Amino acid sequence: MFTDLAEFHRWLAERHEKGEYRVTPAPLDRLDGWSVDPVTGDLRHDSGGFFTVHGLEVTGSQREVGHWQQPVIDQPEHGVLGILVKEFHGVPHCLLQAKMEPGNINTLQLSPTVQATRSNYTRVHRGRAVPYLELFITRGHGRPLADALQSEQGSWFLAKRNRNIIVQIDEDIPVLEDFCWLSIDQIGQLLTVHDLVNMDTRTVLSHLPPALLPGAGRFRGPAPRPLAELLNWLTHHKTADRTERRSLPLAKTEGWRLTDGELRHEHDRYFRIVGVDVRAGNREVTGWSQPMLAPRGEGVVAFLVRHVDGVAHVLVQARAEAGTPDRVEIAPTVQCNPGNHAHQPGGRRPRYLDTVQDAPRDRVLFDVVHSEEGGRFHHARNRYLAVDVTDDPAVTEVDGFHWTACGRLAEINQYGGLLNVEARNLLTCLGFVA
Repeated sequence: MFTDLAEFHRWLAERHEKGEYRVTPAPLDRLDGWSVDPVTGDLRHDSGGFFTVHGLEVTGSQREVGHWQQPVIDQPEHGVLGILVKEFHGVPHCLLQAKMEPGNINTLQLSPTVQATRSNYTRVHRGRAVPYLELFITRGHGRPLADALQSEQGSWFLAKRNRNIIVQIDEDIPVLEDFCWLSIDQIGQLLTVHDLVNMDTRTVLSHLPPALLPGAGRFRGPAPRPLAELLNWLTHHKTADRTERRSLPLAKTEGWRLTDGELRHEHDRYFRIVGVDVRAGNREVTGWSQPMLAPRGEGVVAFLVRHVDGVAHVLVQARAEAGTPDRVEIAPTVQCNPGNHAHQPGGRRPRYLDTVQDAPRDRVLFDVVHSEEGGRFHHARNRYLAVDVTDDPAVTEVDGFHWTACGRLAEINQYGGLLNVEARNLLTCLGFVA
């Protein structure tokens, strides 16, 4: 535990200094342990584990563009994202770790107690065991506060899910050198720092009981609209959606070409698939190679917020993604990379993006740049923010969008598969920061 955050930052600097980290670009067709299929062009690990990169075709979408093809990361296994909670002198703390991921823009970020794919924790890589894993995957350890199977980024993953789990313990456990206990209030302050609390931590924290959150007031109070209305709206859009997807050979994916050891779009848009060689002395395996998805530019992920009788409401959308397991999930008001739409006609610009980007500073509840998952994405960052539009009559509930109380989102989030990862990340920021 730390008496203040200055002590924490000294500890984190020490972890940087003691670590041996190196991430070096490498051509996709010369990655150690990986191969490019000579027929399909798909990227696969020689063990058959971890993940593959192949092509995907999307048709029938009601998004700004109705048809496209793209590479996608296919990882058909459930990982574990788990946080231990323990009270010290009546104050709840979370056990987090300073973890290196090859895609992190600043090397070390705060990760959950356990952040491991199934291939990792079953030790396909033949490395060291994952610390604290048994406290999450074996029943009977501590008291579960939350446990849900949740989707990951549907734009880049195909049907990817991870188990988000929080377990409260009473007994003392050894704290390994890259781990630390942080109070809920301290985590809230650290969530205002760019690129520090990683995506996996943020999604798990969205499951914390509201009573433990410093911003719990916005999750309390009566929700004027019944739960059945929100579920009816979401189910309607799930059943009405006509998005179809089919897998393609990577070599046949329209508009994408392997050039100079990287897979790029012909107009150099959206993202690249790149290769890296990694050295990390404190990981379960100290060296490996892998492909990574590297986005072009920074995204915007935002909630529009209004207060009704003192209760905070957010405007959400029913959003279909290329790779979302159940096609449609509840998403933020705005979720896009503005650069991806710069070449589109004005009518295809994402709805409410201008409202968010042009918001007066005194209406912005929080505004912070967070990194996305550093194990698969290279330097992927989004600007997360919430804008109060209580007094803006121009913001209306159009088709596909729905006002709902923050507490309702927190309530249904406990069941998994309803909120996408970007909405869960914003929910965490609302509960901790705003």
